[in-house]
Amino acid sequence: MVLIGGLTGLVLTVINAATFHPATGAVPPAFERASVLSGAMAVALLLVSILWTQANPKDPEKVELDGFQGMLLVASMPNSIKQEMGWGSTLLLTATPASTMLLVWDQRVLLKRGVLASGGYGEGPIVKRAKDKQQTISLVNLALYPGRDEFSYLPPNTPAVVVEPLGGRGVLIIGGWSPRCFSRSDEVWIEGWARKLRTQLELLPEVVFQGPLVPPESEGGSLPSAPELKT
Repeated sequence: MVLIGGLTGLVLTVINAATFHPATGAVPPAFERASVLSGAMAVALLLVSILWTQANPKDPEKVELDGFQGMLLVASMPNSIKQEMGWGSTLLLTATPASTMLLVWDQRVLLKRGVLASGGYGEGPIVKRAKDKQQTISLVNLALYPGRDEFSYLPPNTPAVVVEPLGGRGVLIIGGWSPRCFSRSDEVWIEGWARKLRTQLELLPEVVFQGPLVPPESEGGSLPSAPELKT
């Protein structure tokens, strides 16, 4: 209403000034003052309407992911690394928009947590590019990428994915709840945890990664329980 009032006042002021034809040929000073004041008031109303106008972008809605919630990890790993994976993944699933994650080392899945899918892991071109360039790859809207089929091991309707390399041997793959859900601060946090994991995993012999993926309860461990993710 303020915007319409300002525009109307400005248009009427211009029309009034353009159609005014004084009988003496000289514009009276009173008319000039009135035109200036009315124009200034109209411009002031336009400025107020601009200041009151705020862009409130609508947050992307969370996607109901197809899958089941759970946690699987390699039972043969030392308790120290399992504790690190447990607490780190708990914080990531609760403090960021992450909904599902995979930790892969030497082509073996060491950890799956969050909303899980039944598909097996296979390294695709996007993951290979992240490992080759040692750079984080953030796919803000997975539906727009033609190579999204390589993430068949994630829930099929996962909207966003972050691929974080762990050197040349591993990768951390994280799916989000909605398109464009991961901020730059989330990616920095993921990168920091990935570096810590890489440092610990490189010190372990390959034999400890040979075990099967099992729920932490089945081995009698004391890992943090999987958070109840809100959909």
